Amino acid sequence: MPGTPIQFLRFVHLRGPNIWTYKPVLEAWVDIGALEDSPSDSIPGFPERLAALLPGLVEHRCSYGERGGFLRRLVEGTWPAHIMEHVTLELQNLAGMPGGFGRARSTSQRGIYKVAVRAWHEDVTRAAFHLGRDLLLCAMDPETYGPGDAATAVTTLHDMAESLLLGPSTQSIVDAATAKDRRIPAIRLNEGNLVQLGYGARARRIWTAETDATPAIAEAIAGDKGMTKRLLAACGLPVPPGLEVDSPAAAWEAACAIGLPAVVKPVDGNHGRGVSVDLRDRPDVEAAYEVAAKEGRGVLVERFVSGTEHRLLVVGGAVVAAARGEEAWVTGDGRSTVAELIEAQINSDPRRGLTEDYPLNIIRMETDPAVALEVQRQGLSRDAVPEDGRRVLIQRNGNAVYDCTDLVHPGTAAIAVRAARVVGLDIAGIDLVVDDIARPLGPQGGALVEVNAGPSLITHLKPADGEPRLVGRAIVDHLFPAGDLGRIPVVGIAGSGGLTPVARLVAWLLAQDGREVGLACAVGLYLGDQCLDPGDCAHWDPAQRLLINPLLAAAVIENGMQAMLSEGLAYDRCQVGVLTHIDPDRLPDDGYVDSPERLCALMRTQIDVVLPGGAAVLNAADPLVAEMAPLSDGEVLFFSTDPEDPVLVAHRAAGGRAVTLGAGRVLLGQGADATQVAELRDLTWMGDQPQAAEALLAAVAAAWALGLTADQIREGLARFGG
Repeated sequence: MPGTPIQFLRFVHLRGPNIWTYKPVLEAWVDIGALEDSPSDSIPGFPERLAALLPGLVEHRCSYGERGGFLRRLVEGTWPAHIMEHVTLELQNLAGMPGGFGRARSTSQRGIYKVAVRAWHEDVTRAAFHLGRDLLLCAMDPETYGPGDAATAVTTLHDMAESLLLGPSTQSIVDAATAKDRRIPAIRLNEGNLVQLGYGARARRIWTAETDATPAIAEAIAGDKGMTKRLLAACGLPVPPGLEVDSPAAAWEAACAIGLPAVVKPVDGNHGRGVSVDLRDRPDVEAAYEVAAKEGRGVLVERFVSGTEHRLLVVGGAVVAAARGEEAWVTGDGRSTVAELIEAQINSDPRRGLTEDYPLNIIRMETDPAVALEVQRQGLSRDAVPEDGRRVLIQRNGNAVYDCTDLVHPGTAAIAVRAARVVGLDIAGIDLVVDDIARPLGPQGGALVEVNAGPSLITHLKPADGEPRLVGRAIVDHLFPAGDLGRIPVVGIAGSGGLTPVARLVAWLLAQDGREVGLACAVGLYLGDQCLDPGDCAHWDPAQRLLINPLLAAAVIENGMQAMLSEGLAYDRCQVGVLTHIDPDRLPDDGYVDSPERLCALMRTQIDVVLPGGAAVLNAADPLVAEMAPLSDGEVLFFSTDPEDPVLVAHRAAGGRAVTLGAGRVLLGQGADATQVAELRDLTWMGDQPQAAEALLAAVAAAWALGLTADQIREGLARFGG
């Protein structure tokens, strides 16, 4: 149906666990208009054209659970909203954002659907939706169909992703932290690569391959190659002799004094820029000085060390990866210029690119004077045409791409570790030159040539040859030793109402031992006794303010129904999840959660995120809530004002814990045992609201689940001011 519009009514970015999944998603409200009457099997040639546009759709299993499942649905007949889900996901996959989660569901209005897909970044996924809609319409109309449209869309998304997503080094650390075997949460703190791992006082921060334990002094030392050399030499580590110089003539004098051949490089350069090696005569040394001076704030002349460049990655006092370098050469064909040969034989290498995604950089003679000088020393220029078969050296360093981790001699590894310690870095890239990395450094005349702070990890994540190394995991294990999840106690509270009294009382009870407790609820944002914001703070941003606060020892977060629908939960997992009650007659006015079943699907989010070592606190008197007990990965504690509630009684009989009332007393019960923690008549702050007793029991159960003793709870209740 040519020209049939598909309208986006609105987008909702669910940034945390939500009604759909644990991960962030972008939810599009889509109006498919008249296409509600035109499933895919009714449009001639459409399934075939769409499959040709995006061949990767064959891997989408869809409801059939098998390869080709989605294409089968296309042929049998499915609707544009469902198709858009898969097209959007496939475009993201092709642009380098793997993630197969997607859902398309009808709403109460005919022709209007909710389509939710995994969102690595809101802007990128929004663009993927729009591009996906355009491709879908293109495939529907044979007159506008163009096979190149998909490639253009993927390029657009890839460029956006490179600009907006975390860099590959940072992402590898985040992936390792959030993996199922570690479950350390991650929060991106800016639009760059600054990330917090963990919550509150247990959190750590990373910035690419630097951490909050990387001293600024050590980073400054590493950036000053002359200072680094002096410190390493003073500690007996093998470094080539060198001198800082301030003129071309001084560079030649230093080279003669040190001994030729020489290396000339910036004192504060990186990535091999401005470095010239194996210099043997005055014109080359003086020309190299000019090149180095343009790249840094000073110039260093060193004795040239013969051998192969290697990069050893040191993390937390151990070498966790190593890569061997290669020189970059071209071979003349008698027709092409040097610049053309570089493009055809070097820059065409898929390992080379302009971003951190690539282990090797693109080489441009016009922007890298060191390369131009290397070519000039061979009597050539960028426009010269080398004769057929002549090999031309283009670049000697900056090309460490072959994994050699398992070959590193223990003595050489120890030297690299000592070098990182001398400079003061917890994570360092140690560059050394040696012929054979499997033999001791000294007998070969090998030497350390650089110590780098914040080294790129991509060389070790994507080596040209050899085994990729789990360097992100090594950094995570360095920051968080085994068993440390980087978590403070987080209590999440959800339900159809009565949440704020529970949240306030839980926060009060947790603070009785002197801990700094944060509270985000409908009546404000609190840090201990201090009110940071008196407004409605039962939503994402205030809760995130708590979780990134390095002073915080525990957080209590109220989750209103509307906030869960429009933002998702502010935390990935929690120690305690409280569900007060579910009122099937109180449905949100959103056009989708229009039944008790969908309301329960929303509310269960709070129970789904309970950690295995945590607990779900559930209202035994509410059947919709009580039925969620099996969803908790942790313990279950029930509460009820009725001590004879059958759910509560059966739970206690099985050895479970419960909080209830008995003869006007608040009781902690497990099995046949019960401990009194308060008498209702003494809790004058409660008032006579019907929900007050349930809120009291839910809060006491949450405190008990977090390890507070009966005495601590008793004392806290006695002092609470309401």
